[in-house]
Amino acid sequence: MPTYEPHPRPPAALLALRPAIEGQPAAIPTPATVPDFQHQVLRPLLKFQHELLVATATGFAHDYHVPLAGAAPTEASRLLTDLLARNTRLRATLTGLVVGLLTSEEFAFYQQHRAELNRRLLDLVAERLGRALAGR
Repeated sequence: MPTYEPHPRPPAALLALRPAIEGQPAAIPTPATVPDFQHQVLRPLLKFQHELLVATATGFAHDYHVPLAGAAPTEASRLLTDLLARNTRLRATLTGLVVGLLTSEEFAFYQQHRAELNRRLLDLVAERLGRALAGR
């Protein structure tokens, strides 16, 4: 069976898209641990994709008739958490919005630690979306 060789991605262009996060140490070329990957790769990508993540989640909520628009901020956050917990399509879409911006080296690390990184990524997304809905 042939081995899949990913097309080389332009790491400099992908890395240039990421915003700096105040108080975060300078990025190392390829983080060696899951917590380092979370802080140096996932958090900047979540910041970069914030508006798209919010729009996607609220679009899913609308499609599934979840009343986010009229809900109090804490209730909206709870409704969104419930939607994330039971809707695998939403989870996969939100994960894909972030994973699609990884460099080849980062994607190789992601594949090795996929379960843990997906859990951490969705926790960060839920937290970020909850804050966005509370601040509206």
